[in-house]
Amino acid sequence: MTKMICIMCPLGCDMEVEKKGTDIKVDGNSCRRGDIYARTELISPQRIVTSLFPVTSGGVVSCKTSGTVNKTLIFPILNLIKKNAVTPPVRIGDVLIKNVFGQGVDIIATSNKD
Repeated sequence: MTKMICIMCPLGCDMEVEKKGTDIKVDGNSCRRGDIYARTELISPQRIVTSLFPVTSGGVVSCKTSGTVNKTLIFPILNLIKKNAVTPPVRIGDVLIKNVFGQGVDIIATSNKD
């Protein structure tokens, strides 16, 4: 039995998740999103990665993945970001790295830099 708190909405439901073979039982969720979150978290945890992207003229621009990636890719993505730099100007929403590790998500700017 695994206990977790759902992060899909402000309710923060206390859930208990039990896995027996391929069967997964979720208790304590108030909605379907909690059930989906618990199953995903148990089988293949996903995260949005946020970081600071180096800028060639100095400084950094904040960035994030455009969608979720498997939790195991967090540090490889952070290392990839660290090895790159973008030339200004940078605008919110600009794609800094396309299709990171073939995951179908991009690294996008979340701040501006001139």
